[in-house]
Amino acid sequence: MNIEQLRNHALSKPGVSEDMPFGDDVLALRVEGKIFALVALQATPLRINLKCDPEEAIRLREAHAAILPGYHMNKQHWNTVILDGTLNPALVRDMMDASYSLILGSLPKALRTSLSPKR
Repeated sequence: MNIEQLRNHALSKPGVSEDMPFGDDVLALRVEGKIFALVALQATPLRINLKCDPEEAIRLREAHAAILPGYHMNKQHWNTVILDGTLNPALVRDMMDASYSLILGSLPKALRTSLSPKR
């Protein structure tokens, strides 16, 4: 995956915005102001930090060499994903979706409800 594919996937979700609060080399993707992904724009290959369930984080790290404990993050709850071509793009999208969902779940109920698809 490249940066445009990452951005397009993230920005397709309700309530997502992007900014660069740490300088022009780190893109923060947020849901209602809370970060769910950090992209190291200058890294080669591209790297993205994603929030993850702690047990799933360990499983993913054991299964994939390109998934490491989160760089500069709480290593229990964040993974750094190296986009070196070894990971299936669907897996990366799934990890982004899971990170978004974890942050969405931490928002107040009124915000969660407003962002959830209407049934």
